[in-house]
Amino acid sequence: MSDELQPIVINLNANKEGLVNESWLAMFGGAIEMVLKRMFGGVKPYESNVSVTGTPSQVAAFGTALGKEKKYMETFLKYGLNDPRSFSSKAQLNTAIANFERETSIKWPFN
Repeated sequence: MSDELQPIVINLNANKEGLVNESWLAMFGGAIEMVLKRMFGGVKPYESNVSVTGTPSQVAAFGTALGKEKKYMETFLKYGLNDPRSFSSKAQLNTAIANFERETSIKWPFN
């Protein structure tokens, strides 16, 4: 048995291919959580290997939603939930999530 980590593949066409079920959604949420932890420095790059597949617009929408999720977390941690900057950041996140869901037909797990 190899000690290498197996890559996690996020297939953004999963819903269109009929692959979305409870297990897939759990994997999807876990993969996003791991990517966010990596973005905040909680997981070292060599501890996780994630790849994202889909159309260019799906991958772009995923990247935008992930980036807006990170920005919102940073904003509310720095300024609090009731700060206007947090409200603005949340609105931008909601727009990015709506675009992701429209592009992929997959529900964003943290909304």
